[in-house]
This record gives sequence, C-alpha cells and structure tokens, in this order.
Amino acid sequence: MRLSVNVDHVATLRNARGGHFPSPVDAARLCIEAGADGITVHLREDRRHIRDADVLAIRAQVPCRLNFEMAATEEMVAFAEKLRPEACCIVPEKRQELTTEGGLEVLNPNPFLAEAIARLAAAGVEVSLFIEPDPAPVLAAKRLGAQAVELHTGTYAEGAIERRPAELARITAAAKAASAAGLLCHAGHGLSFETLPPIAALPEIAEVSIGHFLISASVFEGLPTVVKRFKSIIAAAR
Repeated sequence: MRLSVNVDHVATLRNARGGHFPSPVDAARLCIEAGADGITVHLREDRRHIRDADVLAIRAQVPCRLNFEMAATEEMVAFAEKLRPEACCIVPEKRQELTTEGGLEVLNPNPFLAEAIARLAAAGVEVSLFIEPDPAPVLAAKRLGAQAVELHTGTYAEGAIERRPAELARITAAAKAASAAGLLCHAGHGLSFETLPPIAALPEIAEVSIGHFLISASVFEGLPTVVKRFKSIIAAAR
C-alpha cells in the first residue's frame, strides 16, 4: 500500500501570512525523504491553498509519484494535460465548502466528465474518480472509463464511533467491487493514526491519501516522524 501525502495545508499556513514560508515544495521533499510513496495536491479553482506555481515546482523539483486532484473543468484538464502527473483524481468541488464533502456524482454525471477522463488518459495519466464507497458508483466509474477509484473515507473516519463498523463494511464491499471490476482502488479523507489500520488491512486498497491530520500532527511531532509513523501503521496492517 502506497502512502501519498497531501501537502495542501502547508500552503494554507503559508497563505495565512503571505510570503514563501512554509513551502509546500520543501514539505513534499521532506515527505518523500521520510519514506512517503507519493505527493497529492488539490489545485482548487479559487486557489485557496495550493497554487499553480506550487504544483509546477513540486513536479520539477521533487521526484515522486504526483497525484493531482482536480475538478472536471476545461481549465483543470488543460493544466493536467501539460503537467502530465502520474495520476489525476477527479473530485467534486464547491466554492463554499471547507473541504471535499463527499463523492463525485457518477451515477448521473456531468456530460464533461467522460471527456475529461478520456483526455487525461490520452495524455498518459492514470485517472481516478473520488466516489462514495458503494458498488454502484464503482461500476459507474468503470463505465466512464476511469482506471481507478478513490473511496471517500470521511464518513467512516469522522462520523460517530458506533457507526464505524457499518461504514467499514461499506468500504470493504466497494473495494472488493473495484477489484472485481479491474479497477485500482485507493482511499482517503479524514484518516488518522486511529482510523487508518482497518483501511490499511484491506488488501484491495493500493494507496491511501492523507493530508489534514498528517500535516496537523506534524506541528507537534515533525513531518518526517509522522510520515514514518503512518508508514509503520500500514506495514503492521499489511
């Protein structure tokens, strides 16, 4: 299982005061040196954290598997076609949300979504769709031409503790459906030291993307220490 570290909130902290510190590029480099398997960035349309220059600098300066999260818009597809990251994850995006609130609408998709997937695939990019953890969206992602899905783990990780077994069962069923459909399966959103182990134990899930908790814990423990701790959790679960 790969660990991809989302460095968006390093940029959030930088943007709070302006200037250049802390640098998401330096953060990405530290994560890879500490053993992370990839870097995730979400270039939002309003550029609230990561900016175009950050993405380009990470691509140029940090040898890594880059996962570029993006909305299905002409602007973002064109940017990704030039960037050519190893992977793109298409996510829903609303200006008023603090963070991504749920999975992409794939059962009744925006007409542009299929075109976006096709163009990214033609550029040699592994295309993933961020979806709710249920078999129906998994199969819809397959029909749309995606190569991978990322299962939304927010309800499991951030909801009531007593609901976790049921949510984990949903994620398990969706991961099995993805494997059966020939799709790569990833997972992410809200994962922490506490909530990662059951997800990491699912053999169908090849990658987890962790951002907010990891960056927040790094304030107290240091970025390399937290990356290594997450890698240890994954190793123990596998």
